[in-house]
Amino acid sequence: MKTILKITKNELSTLFYSPIAWLILIIFTFQSGMAYANAWDSILRSVALGYNPSSLTGRLLLGWEGAISSMQEHLFLYIPLLTMGLMSQEYNRGSIKLLYSSPVTNRQIIFGKYLSMVIYAAILVAILFIYYVFTAFTIQNIDTPFALTALLGVFLMICAYAAIGLFMSSLTSYQVVAAVGTLAVLAVLNYIGHVGQEISFVRDITYWLSISGRADTFFKGLICSEDFLYFLLVIVLFVTLSILRLQAERTKRSALQSMLRYGGVIVVTLLIGYFSARPALRCYYDATEMKENTLTQNSIDIMKKLDGPLTITTYANMFDENYFRALPRYYNEDFNRFEKYIRFKPEIKMKYVYYYDKTNNPTLEQRYPGLTDEQRLKKICDALDWDVKRVLTPEQIRAKEDLSGEYNKYVRVIERGNGQKSYLRLYEDNYRHPTETEISAALKRMVIKSPVVAFLTGHGERSIDGIGERDYYAFSQYKDFRSSLVNQGFESISLSLDSVNKVPENIDILVISDVRTALSPKEQEIIENYIAEGRNLLIAGEPRRQEQMNPLLAPLGLSFMPGILVQESKDFSADLILANPTMVSLDVINRFDKLLAFGNQITMPSAVGIKQTEEKGFKVVPILTTDSTGSWNELETTNFIEDTARINPSIGEVEQANTTMMYLNRKVNNREQRIIVLGDADCIGNGELTRQRNGISSANFSVITESFRLLSFGEFPVDTSRKGSSDNKININEGWGLWIKILFMGLLPGILTFLSLALWWKRRKK
Repeated sequence: MKTILKITKNELSTLFYSPIAWLILIIFTFQSGMAYANAWDSILRSVALGYNPSSLTGRLLLGWEGAISSMQEHLFLYIPLLTMGLMSQEYNRGSIKLLYSSPVTNRQIIFGKYLSMVIYAAILVAILFIYYVFTAFTIQNIDTPFALTALLGVFLMICAYAAIGLFMSSLTSYQVVAAVGTLAVLAVLNYIGHVGQEISFVRDITYWLSISGRADTFFKGLICSEDFLYFLLVIVLFVTLSILRLQAERTKRSALQSMLRYGGVIVVTLLIGYFSARPALRCYYDATEMKENTLTQNSIDIMKKLDGPLTITTYANMFDENYFRALPRYYNEDFNRFEKYIRFKPEIKMKYVYYYDKTNNPTLEQRYPGLTDEQRLKKICDALDWDVKRVLTPEQIRAKEDLSGEYNKYVRVIERGNGQKSYLRLYEDNYRHPTETEISAALKRMVIKSPVVAFLTGHGERSIDGIGERDYYAFSQYKDFRSSLVNQGFESISLSLDSVNKVPENIDILVISDVRTALSPKEQEIIENYIAEGRNLLIAGEPRRQEQMNPLLAPLGLSFMPGILVQESKDFSADLILANPTMVSLDVINRFDKLLAFGNQITMPSAVGIKQTEEKGFKVVPILTTDSTGSWNELETTNFIEDTARINPSIGEVEQANTTMMYLNRKVNNREQRIIVLGDADCIGNGELTRQRNGISSANFSVITESFRLLSFGEFPVDTSRKGSSDNKININEGWGLWIKILFMGLLPGILTFLSLALWWKRRKK
């Protein structure tokens, strides 16, 4: 050990007597300081503008402009400059012969030189640690485990780069060649993850070999045994190869023997790495305060209930516009998408099935006009260098899995060992793929019964099959819409009361919206019995429907007010209501606090007020109301395009806040009954959900999401929200921005510059 330390000390002396080590330290400090100062500048500016910062640890140290994470790309260039002379200098100066003739082993030489690089890596990390210390004093509740995990990632990455550089330096006496060789190896390790994607075993090996993004998990606050072992194995591999290289110089061996020794070390490393990457052998530690790299507790609870085998089969129609997302080159990316779930159930299997069949893809005809389906498939397979036999025919896929209900689009089928199935789709938004909310909802459908939502029909109500602005297709069963009920764990059906004597027992939530013709006495009785049984209900009214709908509200002790609600506005029609959550609503729907915080409103075109007429044993909570000023219940004006609404107190019009959404609950036969009443059926219609108005930030879909979460007793949509971070307050003001720049972009690099010049002057005098 003493010999190793002597070699290390000598190497450090040589290193710091050269300008390269000091120059890299100074540049590294300046660049990281600039990133840190810019991050602070951005935060201080946003605070000055009135915004509330959050997750400050991540933003200052680990965001895209953070002091720690931003240095990752620069280390790629710095380390080869440091390591290029580790062994090359010995060869070039001839001092390697003195080492060979001295009582020093090959291991001691390599370990000593590598230890000097480890110490240099520690110095670089120590510089980054200064930013952590400053952050700890300037923000409240810094996420220490998160920051330290990121520093560990930087340290391991530098050590891995140094091991590669050491080996390349041992191969040549030319320092420039060693530096270029190190860059070449790093480039290969960055690219190799894209090699051999068509062959499963090769794909696993090359993906494991890839160094690209390995440190990112640490920067996210996650320590994964696979990535941790990867860096250790890379270090051990290249340090061992360096030792073998010296042994080959000192001991005469045939080329075959040397190749076998090198090959044996590489093969053993690959095997260990391959098995360490197996899901069942991985270990995780999530260092973030909010456990952002781990499933939420609700999702974990779902996974615990999923016993037995579980298979996720991706069906990719080669005629669908999204088929490419299932190509082998994206398998590992797809695996990462489900890794949080595989972490809790390692036996999950992922399969991919390719087929062709008719689907809605207008671009297909444009690309291959006049061709048959078989000819089109041949063109696509030729472009992919695939055998056509790899793709199932329409007859074969229909025998295997009927996907007509999914319109033969890209879809994932989750199947349990007992035969239960659930579907995961792609969505027409920027992200496309399902998030934890949708995945957990699909899994939960196999654990508990999906709530059945029945929409009443037969009297002009809103249709769940219609695509008009008034209808409810978008939020109820549009499969390409991420937030629709069908993608959040519900089942939506239409229900007519003509041929039934009661609402079927399998229905969990009944929706009655905009009844245009009065219900028959029998139908009215069925609804009253449904309410008396203590079952859940959503009623949505409209102006000029009070006569037809108030009998439905009578058992609830409510009624829709006559007339129409109006709100004074210079820019919009008077019958456009901008409703806001009440403070008492937060006790029922706590997520509405975000609407209040961000100034979001619920847009209600043509709404009626809701009032309580008598006590029926319900606890009544007003959820949404109009503004208390400039708003009233208009009893005269009906044409708001040509006429102007004016308040007329003489006929009972009063300027006040009126309720547009009410929540009722009570206990009936040891079960809780929940009912929601809306004063506007349009606010959740197809048109209003997609409509945008200048100057108005609407959040109408929150009404749907939270209403059905309430009516399903919190089962669906699955709550995957996380509590806010606690590192959201700063202890300094905007005036500190300049001082931070002076400290980290001027003073700290200046101190290092002074030390380097002092050492140079001392050496020059000697």
